[in-house]
Amino acid sequence: MLLEQLSAYKELGIGLIVLLLLLVLIIRGMIRGRRNRILRDLDPRKIGIQDIDRMEDGSEFEFYLQRLLSALGYKDIYKTTSSRDFGADLVFTDREGARVVIQAKRYAVQHPVGLGAVQEIYTSMRYYAADKSIVITSGRYTESCKTLAAVNGVKLLDRNDLEDMIDLFKSKRREEVMDVIESRAEVIASKWSEK
Repeated sequence: MLLEQLSAYKELGIGLIVLLLLLVLIIRGMIRGRRNRILRDLDPRKIGIQDIDRMEDGSEFEFYLQRLLSALGYKDIYKTTSSRDFGADLVFTDREGARVVIQAKRYAVQHPVGLGAVQEIYTSMRYYAADKSIVITSGRYTESCKTLAAVNGVKLLDRNDLEDMIDLFKSKRREEVMDVIESRAEVIASKWSEK
């Protein structure tokens, strides 16, 4: 009798393990399917600034930028994981062979991007062995963010730049889009003083 009960528990345990494995595989497939669907739906030829404003979260904006960079012909494009990205969302190699890190910020215009974005992308350069850094937002930047970026050579692309890039891309003026992305960061020489 005891042996029969143990055998039944063993069969039940094996059944539960198999069921759990199937559940894990199904969930994993659903996640991959969603990611593939997002990538397919985020066609840079079809997306406008209003579509970006309607995106569910920042990761969709990151996927869109990844697709855009790929469509422009950039090489070695890598989207970092959402956790532990060390401050960069995308890494790619530009036309000159320089490694570039990007932080993507899908923000509303009324909520400007602050200092943290510049601090994070600038520090990520060392981790990713990058030569250049860019923050791209669907919104705008605070004045202190602009100042810190200029002192550290971080390129800022705001909503107007993003709209220009979208329009140029849709007009098949890809080299001009790449010129916007690769243009030099605004730099100021004056640093902090006690005054």
